[in-house]
Amino acid sequence: MKRFALVGNPNSGKTTLFNTLTGSTAHVGNWPGVTVDKKEGTYKKLEEPISIIDLPGIYSLSPYTPEEVISRNYILDEKPDCVINIVDADNLERNLYLTTQLLEMDVPVVVALNMMDVVRKKGDKLDVELLEKQIGIPVVAISAQAEENIDELMKRAYLSSLVSRKSKSLLAEGPLLHLVNDVQISFKALKVDHPLFHAIKLIENDEIEAKSHPDLIKIVDEFKNTFDDDVFGNDLEAVVADSRYRYITTNFSIAKTKKNQTFVETSSDRIDNVLTNKWLGIPIFLVILFMIFHLTFGENLFYLGGILNLSPSFEGTIFEGVFWNEGIMSPGVILFNLMDVLTSSLGDWIGGLTESLPLWVNSFISDGVLGGIFGVLSFVPEILVLFLFFSILEDSGYMARVAFILDRIFRKFGLSGRAFMPMIMGFGCSVPAMINTRTLGDENERIATIRVIPFFSCGAKLPILTAIAGAIVASSGFGNADLITYSMYLLGITVAIASIILFRNTTMKGDIPPFIMELPNYHRPQFKSLMVHLWDKLKHYIQKAFTIILASTIVIWFLSSFNFSYDFLLEEVDGMVVNLRMDESILASIGSLFAPIFAPLGFGSNLDRYVWVFVVAAVTGLIAKENVIATFGTLAACVAGGLVSTEDGIAEVALMITATGITVPALIAFIAFNMTTIPCFATVATAKGELGNKKFKWTLLFWLVTSYIVSMMIYMIGTWWWTSFIFLVALILVIIGIKIYNSKGKEKCQLVK
Repeated sequence: MKRFALVGNPNSGKTTLFNTLTGSTAHVGNWPGVTVDKKEGTYKKLEEPISIIDLPGIYSLSPYTPEEVISRNYILDEKPDCVINIVDADNLERNLYLTTQLLEMDVPVVVALNMMDVVRKKGDKLDVELLEKQIGIPVVAISAQAEENIDELMKRAYLSSLVSRKSKSLLAEGPLLHLVNDVQISFKALKVDHPLFHAIKLIENDEIEAKSHPDLIKIVDEFKNTFDDDVFGNDLEAVVADSRYRYITTNFSIAKTKKNQTFVETSSDRIDNVLTNKWLGIPIFLVILFMIFHLTFGENLFYLGGILNLSPSFEGTIFEGVFWNEGIMSPGVILFNLMDVLTSSLGDWIGGLTESLPLWVNSFISDGVLGGIFGVLSFVPEILVLFLFFSILEDSGYMARVAFILDRIFRKFGLSGRAFMPMIMGFGCSVPAMINTRTLGDENERIATIRVIPFFSCGAKLPILTAIAGAIVASSGFGNADLITYSMYLLGITVAIASIILFRNTTMKGDIPPFIMELPNYHRPQFKSLMVHLWDKLKHYIQKAFTIILASTIVIWFLSSFNFSYDFLLEEVDGMVVNLRMDESILASIGSLFAPIFAPLGFGSNLDRYVWVFVVAAVTGLIAKENVIATFGTLAACVAGGLVSTEDGIAEVALMITATGITVPALIAFIAFNMTTIPCFATVATAKGELGNKKFKWTLLFWLVTSYIVSMMIYMIGTWWWTSFIFLVALILVIIGIKIYNSKGKEKCQLVK
């Protein structure tokens, strides 16, 4: 099977083209660095199927960042049959810089001139035939989002793959021609593939080339002694870069004619005047973030309940209170309620079919399988609504602005705004977010970012937040569910920033790398790309629900339904199935051993009864965070007086609140612990792969200590307000300790000097 590699600048529409070609569920983002590793799919509309490889978005083939190395090595070592170079037609000169480097490789190349719809909208003109003639390789005008001319692109790429192509350098007319030829001859003598590419990279003092061919450096050094450019001196890398841009301007840019030669303020510029304003940018972002949570979790939409004085919707039916109940439900809550109606009805129907079966079989089906799975699935609608809003912000171009805005703040803490991009990806899933840190140039910045990514609550933690926040309001009438959820997300961000400050002022000091980022124009999010993103999230969530979570709920059911003598503990009393001997179960015995450790956090041995319940839920969450709610679903029947079935995750938590006597501060502490402690196994495995064993061990310890301290502070301050002074003193001592640590470090540096 032939292999075509997609290569292009960030924001050139490369991953959008990949999805269009393959029907893949690869995530489409609107900022640099979303595609961190290669992704592969298949295009099936030609004479033979074509394997499409989506490589990381890069600006050049120089090894400044890991993603540039990934793309470069794939083309050089894997030898794809054709490289499709995606070029943003609206930013022609900058994008063609990468094209000039690809031309120096002995590989068929086709230019996909993307975003032609944007060029036409501006009234600009681009002579594709002239550009193709000037470059010397096929050029096809396309629009990846509108799926315009895609099949024509693939036909020409296929034809190109059938013919070998010799490399070509645009430096042939420049002052380095003689040096390029000499070094290229040396590489040919060594029988190195792509000799022209390697020769020019060596002239640029490319790190990889210099290490691989130290003997050939002498040729370049001898030339430097005789060369002195009027502008750049003997900095040959700068001379090469300047030569490329000069050639592009002289020979390629003539193909494009702009309607307005002078600067004209666009609609994106006018929007940015407000959204990226120095004083308004961050408050606007926080308001937008709150509105997202309100539309997802609010049970009193825009707080109209007090004005409208509504009675429950569809009273006396299964849809009672689904759409409004004292207040209008938000879209997220309406979908959650509808899912709850579906799972409850399905559970009742299955319960009717199994009621004649032996008690332990009935319990296994109702509690061991359905209880946990339905508890997890009930939150799918809200998760999808939340991800939909985040995807709209990404696809519209706004998230790139947020990174730009936060760079001003992050820089004070020792990070560049680029670090915000993998952090914000953590709201979706920590695994790709950690992989995305490869785009960060400074190693200490990368390690610090990986360690705080789990504090940005992923979708798996969302059911924990929603269920407990809803149960707090239902049980105590305290607060507002969407405000509690919103504040917990802000807590995670705050803990992350505080951790970064600590790292970058102690063990992970380093220079703050410059943050240069292209802000894409605002555009209307594409429905197809949004649906692809949501389907990807839903698919992974469902897969976990019916694999890891299903296995976990069965294990939890067994451990909670049997004692060490393997006696089945559930029994039928007055027509109700109860487990009055829950404290004798295997699970209770194991959980009780660890309960004293969590007493300072409020959900351990200091509870009135069932002191192990929340401990067990937190521990099972280390496998997958969805397991916390699944555990609630399995245990709720037993710990809350014996009812086997419950309505949803919120009701289950509310029942356990009554049974255990847990307080509101302890519940908030439980949320905080699950948000900041060791994440799921998949994230832990990713962190280990990215950090290495030594740094990974310290990272595990950091997660445990941080979650314990943060949760303890929340519980103690929430229970005894005066303990805030104790923690304040401790904070002051930490700050003093950091200053002493830093002053000693400066003294050592001065002694070394």
